[in-house]
Amino acid sequence: MDMGLNNKTALITGSTKGIGKAIAIELAKEGVNVLINGRNYEEVERVVNEMKSDFPGTTSQNAAADLVDSQQREALFEKYPHIDILVNNMGMYEVMQYEDIDDEVWEKYFRTNVLAANGLSKFYLPRMLNNDYGRIIFIASEEAVMPSGQMPQYCMTKSMLLSLSKSLSKLTKGKEVTVNTILPGPTLSENVHQIIEGIYPNNERTFADKEKEFMTTNLPQSEIQRFIRPIEIGRLTTFICSPYASAFKGSPIRMDGGMVPTIF
Repeated sequence: MDMGLNNKTALITGSTKGIGKAIAIELAKEGVNVLINGRNYEEVERVVNEMKSDFPGTTSQNAAADLVDSQQREALFEKYPHIDILVNNMGMYEVMQYEDIDDEVWEKYFRTNVLAANGLSKFYLPRMLNNDYGRIIFIASEEAVMPSGQMPQYCMTKSMLLSLSKSLSKLTKGKEVTVNTILPGPTLSENVHQIIEGIYPNNERTFADKEKEFMTTNLPQSEIQRFIRPIEIGRLTTFICSPYASAFKGSPIRMDGGMVPTIF
């Protein structure tokens, strides 16, 4: 299916691996010119070269920057002042006990997971409105609506993204601009893959067997009983970016594998 995205330009934050890279790949498949972002210039350049090789009909560019740093964000705005799609994917997470989280940690998560995304949105949204076209997507988590209690500092920031998305969407009334949030469930990123292999170091077992045991033991509420693959989130994100998804406005869009037990 042609998603009608050919020659659009997208900035995907945190796109050198995991969900962000999968989103970049799926957008490039639809002819989108992608701006790859990460803090390490060489790592970003490596992914850019991969994209150029795999999708020669598109233009992939290096958008390396630490987006928590306002000066580096400003430099990025100067280099890439016009985009059609902004995917706020960058974020940090770690299992932590509430009593061990000090103010410095709370502030770090707030700056990284919320303020950086807000800073990008504040710059690009007015330009999208002026052009009467644009897509802003925040990548949150099922933890935003169903906190497990294992990482409250992370859950807080992801819940904030839902509120921010809804507030920004109110500014798009009557415009072909949308702001939405996607809430993935547990996803098989490179880090998660390493964690599972570390828990079950037996090389004679297949990864599928290890994954099944982990899900049964640790995430029995999952209805798919496997980790979501980044490519699945990439495909969903690509659809939400398309003209066919213009009726999604300020929506929390769940791809949680049935983790959330409520109707809404």
